[in-house]
Amino acid sequence: MHPDLQRYACQVALPGFGEAAQKQLKDARVLIIGAGGLGCPAAQYLAASGVGVLGIADYDTVSLSNLHRQILYDPDDVGKMKALIASERLLRQNPEIELIPHVDKITSDNVVQVIEDYDIIIDGTDNFETRYLVNDACVLAGKPLVYGAIYQYEGQAAVFNLPNADGSRGPNYRDLYPQVDATQIPNCSVGGVIPTLAGIIGTIMANEVIKYITQTGELLSGKVLVFDAQSLQSRVIRIGNTSKTNITTLQPTFETSTITQTELQQLLENNDVQLIDVRTIQERDLHDIGGEHIPLDELEENIGTLDADKTVVFYCATGKRSGEAVKLAKKLMPEVKAFSLAGGIG
Repeated sequence: MHPDLQRYACQVALPGFGEAAQKQLKDARVLIIGAGGLGCPAAQYLAASGVGVLGIADYDTVSLSNLHRQILYDPDDVGKMKALIASERLLRQNPEIELIPHVDKITSDNVVQVIEDYDIIIDGTDNFETRYLVNDACVLAGKPLVYGAIYQYEGQAAVFNLPNADGSRGPNYRDLYPQVDATQIPNCSVGGVIPTLAGIIGTIMANEVIKYITQTGELLSGKVLVFDAQSLQSRVIRIGNTSKTNITTLQPTFETSTITQTELQQLLENNDVQLIDVRTIQERDLHDIGGEHIPLDELEENIGTLDADKTVVFYCATGKRSGEAVKLAKKLMPEVKAFSLAGGIG
């Protein structure tokens, strides 16, 4: 065996794998969008396996609440850019590969340019707007997309948008979920997630990428793997071999207006703000910074309580639910000046 392959000796020894498959990995370019609970384990195993170019796209910073499941980071990384820290760690793990960090937020303006240089995309995002955007961009660009999602004790994984022999494409995310009301689905900071589930699903996603690149095994195309971490049981749900969607353009990204803690303090001093907590009652009982309390899932029915004459500032633990609140407020009351408290209150 060539000395350069000693690092990968155990996978090269696999039946049906060999040096040819390892070269395919070396020549491959993989983009991971979202360096969080799913992106971290997926990135570690793809880097270790010898994928030649690995892109890491994430505009967020590390927070303390990430550390139980985002295992590339440690307490000293809190406040630092995830894409930069992840790329640095992965390059130390395997100096033979190239790491490309992307620190700008993925939007409808840049997503096509970001994905164009990669062979396959991993969706490790945790918000629906970006998930649909990445899906649609991959469909329009003809790129395969590896999907994963986790919540509480359950995870999902699939491979979308693969070409069929007749020229059609396999199902994509919109075939599985035509639309989702994100305001009705709590994120991990509310409903929780067991950390090991992130590792399991993230590793499955990496496995699908390796199978796709090396043309080995049966991919999760046209079906979704659903895994229960409590029972350790899994099932495969078939969704058909051909996409039924007709995606012709990208939906413009809604840019949530944010406000800093300092700016909020100034508004409070001038009595020119309507402060609204969109967390659950349990979260509010533990840490209350004031303002009205309207949980996100009750905001639509209480939209009439928003004061169009004041600056409305929504807040939550991380800024994600308050961002959804801004979107909903703008949709139902376009005249309202609505902002999300950047970074939340922790």
